Amino acid sequence: MKRGRPFELGNRLGRGRPQGSRNKTTREALEILDQYREPLFKKCIARALEGDVRALALCIDRMLPSLREPGVRIRMPKLKKITDIDLALQRIADGIGSGNLTPGEGEKIHTILQHHRNNIQAEEMEARLAALEKQTQEQADAKGRRR
Repeated sequence: MKRGRPFELGNRLGRGRPQGSRNKTTREALEILDQYREPLFKKCIARALEGDVRALALCIDRMLPSLREPGVRIRMPKLKKITDIDLALQRIADGIGSGNLTPGEGEKIHTILQHHRNNIQAEEMEARLAALEKQTQEQADAKGRRR
């Protein structure tokens, strides 16, 4: 069997379960719940109106969608060098100062940029280290030839 292939060649059963499909038990349970959905919701609402806190929380969770943070649009330079990240950080600070970004949004973007800065610094350090190793090896080879 080759690496990366889920099944050996000649598998007569296909490629496995399709993504997103449910097993038989789950499907049957959902069908039963679907039959009694309305009475169950009415019962839950009635219990919530009687003061059952758990039923109330369940009703609110099901009726109100979970809140998502709105997307933030901010112009960024291409982040290839550390100076580009410094420029982006300045734009974030300006956005917070002008009220276009909330401090929380700015902090999250700042954290992402700091991680990106660390990645760039690591790549630059690797390149510098490789160049130094190459230079050292060339000097050692040159000394070895002189002897």
